[in-house]
Amino acid sequence: MTINIILLGPPGAGKGTQARKLVEDRGMVQLSTGDMLREARSSGTEMGKRVAEVMDRGQLVTDEIVIGLIREKLAEGGKGFIFDGFPRTLAQADALGALLDETGMTLDRVIEMQVDDEALVRRITGRFTCGNCGEVYHDETKPTAKEGVCDVCGSTDLKRRADDNEESLKTRLLEYYKKTSPLIGYYYAKGKLASIDGLAAMEDVAAQIDKALSEA
Repeated sequence: MTINIILLGPPGAGKGTQARKLVEDRGMVQLSTGDMLREARSSGTEMGKRVAEVMDRGQLVTDEIVIGLIREKLAEGGKGFIFDGFPRTLAQADALGALLDETGMTLDRVIEMQVDDEALVRRITGRFTCGNCGEVYHDETKPTAKEGVCDVCGSTDLKRRADDNEESLKTRLLEYYKKTSPLIGYYYAKGKLASIDGLAAMEDVAAQIDKALSEA
């Protein structure tokens, strides 16, 4: 069965981790705005050139361009899509709804990953990633077995994102609550919303998502 979903939640809620699990377990396609823009920029296509021009000018990519990229991805088909990082605003939600209608597709579930802000700050500021394979670690909850060495690939290229600090995170949270949290009411009114505990253990979060999808 094909299921299309949106993952909602503030930065650090674990959307990327759960999206990867859905890709592995269900064969779904993750549509991450950041990944799509990077891919388009280096593709050499007409749309890619537009993306490169906008980004090179230091401007934000328009909703129209992002919707265009999503349209291309939907046309490739798959066993369901995960929208990650889009929509972020009510206008984008309307645009995505119109695109799905146009392509004869449905939005089946919107998963809101609820988190406690203080716990989220602790989670984010302790996070680091392997620069070689992308595996994500945490000082408290998931340290590497050997300090400074990735468990998966053995690389010593472990890095923290420059914006994974308390001050920067609070700015990003404020931005999320201002622009994206209205989507929670929007999708609740449409009967699409499932709210889950995003701070539970990774396996528990995955089980909650599975339950929500089985009820879609």
